Amino acid sequence: MSTIWVNGQPDATINPLDRGLAYGDGLFATMRVNKSEIQFVESHFLRLTQGAKRLGFDWQPSQSLRALMLECAQQNPQSCLKVLLSRGVGGRGYTPPNSNQSINEVVSVHPFPDVYQSWQSQGLSLQSSDVLLARQPRLAGIKHCNRLEQVLIKSVPLADGYDDWLVLDSKRNIIESSMANLFFETEVGIETPKLAYAGVAGMMREQVIYQLLEMNLTVSITEMNLSNLSNVKHAFMTNSLLGVVDINLIDQHILQKAPFTSLLRERLNLTL
Repeated sequence: MSTIWVNGQPDATINPLDRGLAYGDGLFATMRVNKSEIQFVESHFLRLTQGAKRLGFDWQPSQSLRALMLECAQQNPQSCLKVLLSRGVGGRGYTPPNSNQSINEVVSVHPFPDVYQSWQSQGLSLQSSDVLLARQPRLAGIKHCNRLEQVLIKSVPLADGYDDWLVLDSKRNIIESSMANLFFETEVGIETPKLAYAGVAGMMREQVIYQLLEMNLTVSITEMNLSNLSNVKHAFMTNSLLGVVDINLIDQHILQKAPFTSLLRERLNLTL
């Protein structure tokens, strides 16, 4: 079976004038396939639909797309499934086309990273990145295709003993890791960074917030900076692939495993 499809066609190609290639004019979602089930697929579709609207084009998942993704999941029962939407071909200039008829859908299947299982059981460590995220409220929260900031972040080697980057914005507020959303437990409850100006509001972040509230835990969305880490007792990170992973160390701040992360993984069926 093929591992990439463009508009439902296996091993097809993208026009070199595609706006996703030229300008990053599109967005994407990465989904976990577990035992041939695409986890939280409707929530992923909703985020894609909302993100497309914020970029200025209308999109809904078609039955043919759903059928293709289901086939991919059945053929690849433990994998990563990526759906990328591009506005399509629209000329040389920045001005987007008026029609939605050229929207391209790219579906691809990828192996599931082995390291995620060990991270779930052992936790990981974060090092602060010197690359700061720009603040742009019109794009904040969307997983759009222009990810040059993340490319710059990941281009720098981590120091020994660290697994991922802690990322700040240009006002030095804590935003996320290079690939996941963050949660911190302090004396006032569980806090997750405000993403009104930068960062990606991940689907799993939303699911975890709902689950924490169902567990009668206090959750707040707030601005945080590195000085706040002295008040943090526990921290963990989330995305749709690795699920929920404890953070053992942020720079020189040693943290203990949160007492509820195992229950979170169990309730959301995230255990690897």
